[in-house]
Amino acid sequence: MRFSLCLFTVAVALAGAANAAEPVLKKGDRLAIIGDSITEQKLYSKYIETYLQVCYPELEIQCFQFGWSGERAPGFASRMGNDLVPWKPDVVTTCYGMNDGSYRAYDEQIGKTYETGMRQIIERMKKAGATVVVGSPGVVDSFTWRRNEPDFDQIYNDNLRKLGQIAKSLAEENDFPHADVFGDMEKAMISAKAALGEEYPVAGGDGVHPGRNGHLLMAGAFLKALGLDGNVGVITVDVASGKADASDGHKVISSKDGTVEIESSRYPFCFSGNEKDPNGTRSILPHSPFNQDLNRLTLKVKNLSAAQADVTFGTATKTFSSKQLSGGINLAAEFIENPFVAPFNRVLNEVGQKQSAETSMIKGFITNFRQLRGPLADDPEVQAALATIRRKMTEANDAAHAKAKAAVESVRYTLVISPKP
Repeated sequence: MRFSLCLFTVAVALAGAANAAEPVLKKGDRLAIIGDSITEQKLYSKYIETYLQVCYPELEIQCFQFGWSGERAPGFASRMGNDLVPWKPDVVTTCYGMNDGSYRAYDEQIGKTYETGMRQIIERMKKAGATVVVGSPGVVDSFTWRRNEPDFDQIYNDNLRKLGQIAKSLAEENDFPHADVFGDMEKAMISAKAALGEEYPVAGGDGVHPGRNGHLLMAGAFLKALGLDGNVGVITVDVASGKADASDGHKVISSKDGTVEIESSRYPFCFSGNEKDPNGTRSILPHSPFNQDLNRLTLKVKNLSAAQADVTFGTATKTFSSKQLSGGINLAAEFIENPFVAPFNRVLNEVGQKQSAETSMIKGFITNFRQLRGPLADDPEVQAALATIRRKMTEANDAAHAKAKAAVESVRYTLVISPKP
């Protein structure tokens, strides 16, 4: 195996680490997600936006992704005044470094150029009053990237690790959060390849652009850095009295003899694919603390006289001990197939369509405003026309956001707790 397993025990030890970040997002904030072609894949950005829509709808966060293929930090610094600043974000996430490393061994000039570009981004957004979640780059895959050049993945991952350390230092210097995308992906890659084989890609078939599994890791790193506590809801059932109650976002419709009907306006995050599919999100779950840190829909059962009970959630039934149920089980982790999957996917699809239009809006129109030169650049009619185009496009984006938000409809379902003799 080309990628060292020496950190595997560290990965296991940290798998259940609690999220200690301070909350960053406030109700009504605008969140800009910026980065290179990995961001333009519109996967981790889609997961972040969908997560905020369904898991924390009460925050009413509006997102916009600014991914640009091939971009480096200095490149975004040169376009952000035109492309990003007029959108007036409150919070910005950055994910640069993959291209900044120039796909070779690290040297001092690579680090200086990356740091200069990142400083420009941070200082400009700080001036605008925005919080920057400074993300590190991701990883290159230990098998699929330059597989004919043994050990070069280690050389380039060392480069990316150093760029990530620069990003962390800049975050600390400015008292901003840091998203350790590299660290989270590295730990998960070591663990996943140990379990599923070296050929299981965490950074995609080309070794650079992750599939859905790697993008879930990226989304998780940013969501943790945003300070979200992951408590999607708590449902408590008292078997002895037959009563049940639920936390905000969930309403008990009826409860009798261990059968509880609930209506939820908050969803858990849902997953795709099977246990070995890198093009789905499910296969990476055993190697990531995503559910523990960010996705807890907890069922607690009190006064269960039997040693065990079956829990039926949707079409699936699983057996748990009395101790497990009294302490609380995470329905989102225990029941991958559940009543929220179809509604979740509808929201995910709406967000995906919205983000695709954002790429066209920025790359096809807005960024080209910078090209205006000569006498027309100061012509009031021309500037008014450009302002109208920007406003109309923003209105269309606002409408797409409203449509995605409206797709989050309440879900009614039944939980059945059946004590086993």
